[in-house]
Amino acid sequence: MLNLIIFGAPGSGKGTQSEELISKYGFDHVSTGDLLRAEMKAESELGKTAKQYIDNGQLVPDSLIIDMIEKVLEEKKPQKGLILDGFPRTVAQAEALGELLAKHDTRVHAVIDLQVPEEELIDRLLKRGLESGRSDDNLETIQKRLHVYHAQTAPIAEYYASKGTHNAILGTGSIEDISHRISEVIDKL
Repeated sequence: MLNLIIFGAPGSGKGTQSEELISKYGFDHVSTGDLLRAEMKAESELGKTAKQYIDNGQLVPDSLIIDMIEKVLEEKKPQKGLILDGFPRTVAQAEALGELLAKHDTRVHAVIDLQVPEEELIDRLLKRGLESGRSDDNLETIQKRLHVYHAQTAPIAEYYASKGTHNAILGTGSIEDISHRISEVIDKL
């Protein structure tokens, strides 16, 4: 079983590329964003708490995310592999994920870091907001999310580089081109 983290700034294409990987390799997909949106739609306590953070462009606390990931691991029991999309977002989460995976006798095999220029990220997110109606895809919140990403999330690239699992991938061009770049990394594992 391969455990992959698909990593990048908001709007870098993590969800799109996760779908490509699921289709090609049959991996299970865990998107913390999707999990959180489902909780918010269900108006659970977790969802209400998470919505307050998300609407302000902040990260949801680690403990809530870790508990959700563990629940998914126990319920899905992935066979071929697992793609984590939107998690971890901090070095502390990366460390907690390592401990959680070790508890399940596995580890992170590769980090796919989709790198996209900031202007393109903003354009993609504004377009997505118009198409999907997502309340967090407006310019003010996007700028907050990108600031949080650079301050809190980007440092995990160095964390995984020190473990030899970080792979920088150019996240521009066609979906197929980006997918091909990612597949070249996965096929070597």
